[in-house]
Amino acid sequence: MYNVKLYNNIAQEGLNQLDNKYVVNEDIEQPDAILVRSANLHDINYNPELKAIARAGAGVNNIDIDTCTTKGIAVFNTPGANSNAVKELVFAGLLLASRDIYHGMEWVKQEANNPDLSKLVEKQKKHYAGNELMGKSLGVIGCGAIGVQVANLALRFGMEVHGYDPYMSIDAAWNLSRYVQHETNIEDIYRKCDFITLHIPMNDSTKNTINKESIAHMKDGVKIINFARGGLVNDQDMKEALDFGKVGFYVTDFPSNLLASHPKVAAIPHLGASTEESEINCAVKACQEIKDYLENGNITNSVNLPNASMPFNSPVRICIIHKNIPKMISQITNCLVDNANIDNLLNKSKKDIAYTMLDLDTEISQATLDAIDNIDGVYRVLHYQK
Repeated sequence: MYNVKLYNNIAQEGLNQLDNKYVVNEDIEQPDAILVRSANLHDINYNPELKAIARAGAGVNNIDIDTCTTKGIAVFNTPGANSNAVKELVFAGLLLASRDIYHGMEWVKQEANNPDLSKLVEKQKKHYAGNELMGKSLGVIGCGAIGVQVANLALRFGMEVHGYDPYMSIDAAWNLSRYVQHETNIEDIYRKCDFITLHIPMNDSTKNTINKESIAHMKDGVKIINFARGGLVNDQDMKEALDFGKVGFYVTDFPSNLLASHPKVAAIPHLGASTEESEINCAVKACQEIKDYLENGNITNSVNLPNASMPFNSPVRICIIHKNIPKMISQITNCLVDNANIDNLLNKSKKDIAYTMLDLDTEISQATLDAIDNIDGVYRVLHYQK
């Protein structure tokens, strides 16, 4: 039986992935796994049984990744599960930035009771005239699951699209249209593009990506779209750029007190992934990830451990989370040499962390498991029976 603790409401379609081997609720005190959306987990109690945390969404800023890694806890997210929802809202943002729909609608509401409204409309509409997207240049910073979809769709709008991502995955590269111009320097995005949209994670290296210095390299009147993370944009620098007209319009999914009421800002209440379809997709994916990990030791979409999976056809499987250092495999297998034959072995690494999966032909003793666990550099040993 596996205990799964909920920290947020998770779509029932996702929870349905967990069968009668699972107890799932908000009150579990010693969970094997955690399912979360936006709740802050930085100060939680990491009980000894906790093996996995799955975030039903892409961003994991609400999880202490470093602590989880040293405790041998796999952290999963669901990249791409909400990408269509965000992509669609990005294009709503592009249209809001290019056509002054927002202020035009506000004016209509103010004049709703005016008997001459239909006549006034014809005179007033010139104040909200904008520009078309066709023929304009769009810079996509970050070509992951969402950025690729935005870039490809922008081509269908007749835009000239430039993409920047020094860490683009092979899958993303395959999915990105060959008509998207690949930029190797982010300053070329700033210099060339009429619109810039952000699709990068928030971390120490990306915080304040859009600031006074980067804005200075941009075209006058550039429109900036941010449906990624609020901290990617320095709000004070953005306000100054908007006040002086360097930035023509800013659309953000992360309202701040400083910018929410600015006339050149469309602040949206974090609706990027807030669709029924997106929440279901994220929930299903998150539950499938922890189920495969708890039952088989297979890893898909972990942010702190390497992806690793293989068919589980042997009686016993052990999986070891350990430092990515020399001689670890030999030390692990030496513990097994007099106890079991290894039917299959897989070793994967992700920076300083490695994950080793071993399928064995027979059960091994707790003493053998303890011997592996006591190897210097081992964070955790997981034991599975078919």
